[in-house]
Amino acid sequence: QVHLVESGGGLVQAGGSLRLSCAASGTIFGINVMGWYRQAPGKQRELVAFITTGGATKYSDSVKGRFTISRDNAENTVYLQLNSLKPEDTAVYYCYADLTASWSWGQGTQVTVSS
Repeated sequence: QVHLVESGGGLVQAGGSLRLSCAASGTIFGINVMGWYRQAPGKQRELVAFITTGGATKYSDSVKGRFTISRDNAENTVYLQLNSLKPEDTAVYYCYADLTASWSWGQGTQVTVSS
């Protein structure tokens, strides 16, 4: 069982930046990939970015070049740096951990970008 706790969301003006953090605890040795999804009101949850244990990353086209995902394996924490934020980035951002046989999810953190 992996427990994920996110932090760092908030309200920011368009063009601003935020940094999200996700700390993992519990049975963390089984974690392969960690990443972020987001869900805007009335929309489906979508993948934002993920990072493997080895540091390989993947981003959705909508955030590529603006968001950066990183991972501190020693601290069992994954980060998402959000730059050049747009109103359409407004959503609840969820951290996840892929343990191959199952996924764990955080509780979500709200990011609101005002125009």
